[in-house]
Amino acid sequence: MPNLNEKTLIRYSIYSLIGLTVIAVLVLFFYNWIIGILVSIFLSVSLYLLRKAVLDFQLEMEGYITTLSYRLKKVGEEALMEMPIGIMLFNDQYHIEWTNPFLTSCFDVDTLVGRSLFDVADALVPLIKQEVDSETITLHDRKFKVIIKRNERLLYFFDVTEQIEIERQYENERTALAFIFLDNYDEVTQGMDDQAKSAINSEVTALLNKWAKDYGVFLKRVSSERFLGVLNENILTKLEKTKFSILDEVREKTTIHNVSLTLSIGIGTGVSSLQELADLAQSGQDLALGRGGDQVAIKQTSGKVKFFGGKTNPMEKRTRVRARVISHALKEIVSESDKVMIMGHKFPDMDAIGSAIGILKVAQVNGKEGFIVLDPDALDSGVEQLLIELKQHPELWSRFITPEQALEIMTDETLLIVVDTHKPSMVIDERLLSRSEHVIVIDHHRRGEEFIKDPILVYMEPYASSTAELVTELLEYQPKRLKMNMVEATALLAGIIVDTKSFTLRTGSRTFDAASYLRAKGADTVLVQKFMKEDIENYVKRARLIQNASIYKEGIAITIADDNEFFEQVIIAQTADTLLTMNGVSASFVIARRNEASISISARSLGDINVQLIMEALDGGGHLTNAATQLQNYTLKETEERLKSALEDYLEGGTKS
Repeated sequence: MPNLNEKTLIRYSIYSLIGLTVIAVLVLFFYNWIIGILVSIFLSVSLYLLRKAVLDFQLEMEGYITTLSYRLKKVGEEALMEMPIGIMLFNDQYHIEWTNPFLTSCFDVDTLVGRSLFDVADALVPLIKQEVDSETITLHDRKFKVIIKRNERLLYFFDVTEQIEIERQYENERTALAFIFLDNYDEVTQGMDDQAKSAINSEVTALLNKWAKDYGVFLKRVSSERFLGVLNENILTKLEKTKFSILDEVREKTTIHNVSLTLSIGIGTGVSSLQELADLAQSGQDLALGRGGDQVAIKQTSGKVKFFGGKTNPMEKRTRVRARVISHALKEIVSESDKVMIMGHKFPDMDAIGSAIGILKVAQVNGKEGFIVLDPDALDSGVEQLLIELKQHPELWSRFITPEQALEIMTDETLLIVVDTHKPSMVIDERLLSRSEHVIVIDHHRRGEEFIKDPILVYMEPYASSTAELVTELLEYQPKRLKMNMVEATALLAGIIVDTKSFTLRTGSRTFDAASYLRAKGADTVLVQKFMKEDIENYVKRARLIQNASIYKEGIAITIADDNEFFEQVIIAQTADTLLTMNGVSASFVIARRNEASISISARSLGDINVQLIMEALDGGGHLTNAATQLQNYTLKETEERLKSALEDYLEGGTKS
């Protein structure tokens, strides 16, 4: 329809035409009055007919508009009352003022008017108060998407049950890939005759084939030690509920042949691309192997990882060949750098400082200047005696510098070696990681999801007792131009002794070999005992912590410190160790404040419970039997609740990271 300006223009044009016509008729009258009369009659009849046609058109248009308005109104009423969309009006007190028949029928009642929104769904009023525009809720076993119009106090309900069900089916049927690896197949079968090797192969293959058949997994053996599995999300969920019991079955069944085979399984999930799934599965398998094997790592494209298993703490999987190769590679990299910076984790312990001193010796024997980064404001009381002894050796103590000093003297050719940790968030100063283009990681902890980005060399052996043990082996293959002095050898030995609890935990023959080498280099065991001495005050504080201990579940002891008392990390760790020596305790957890904002949890176990997985669920890490975490800005009560929740998740099956 023409707008107001167009109507004005049309009206002006008509008036102008009439004016010109009247002038033309007057001119005709002036020259010939007869023709003027005839023209006047013709024009009058034409104007009459035109006016009648316009009036008829207006009447017809008004009738059409009236009919259209009625039809639109009727359609609106029918849509309001009959379409499968729920509509509800409510008042300021969250009581229902009106609903359309469809919404009423969903509740199988005569009317909802006058009832509270809480009678419809408990979640509605909180959603309105939170100023959420839309949300999906459940009403009588059906899913509805609720759209909220607060100004009109109006709610729309769209039934999305079938849509959500289709989405759920799609998610359940998405493909997942599993890479299965027999961790120690080559080592176990080496030297076996064909008959024994065939028996083990048949045993493992039968176990895996039965497992695959029971759960609907397509399984294909691709080599003597590798299998490929194809499954979907629904099958994966069922396997998670079993905590991947196939890990235990393979380990237990193969012991019949006096061997112990373990599995490492990497699973890729969460994407439709087969290539991406394969990459995720391979990454998951690498992560499982890096954490010591005998476990499952399920990796999603978001980066989230779930870990299952890891119940064993196998020893001696690494070889001296690998240690020699790594040592030679380290020598080459050190030789190509202008200087070497060594950095451990925050609040370094004996192992971190001892291994750093060992790497300093590696730099020196290769003719390079080395420095150990130490934050004087973030030291653990457990290393005080060691630092006092180091200060009596000026030549060695002068190699210790602060993070600020390290940043000042670092160049593009400086090599940064991180010891006793592989997590960026755990190093003494992350700025050094950003500053250096050449980073080496040497660690004995099981690999976690968080990892230092793009290191040029990684030497991680979760089977080693300590990083000091790994560094000692590396030193054995370095040039012998410089002799190791007594305090250097003692610092390395102290790191081994502290991490093995005096050779009682995670100790293998290689551990004793390293200790023997250090003893031959002049390590003083009496001085180690001096380093490990503690004050009576600390002993009393540890006793108070033990006094607060209680049994949470069978075999699990938890102790919580007083809220107004602060503890050094070493005391918290020692308390966890002590609790583990009590009768009936197979796992211990100690919760205590480090300062106003930080709370530490130290966890220990005898191996039946994987405390590493539990601490990883709380953003920590460690080993199967020895782990810890630190939480910021939590109360002790909240920390206890988080720990118990993580314990429940672990005991029920699966730990997310």
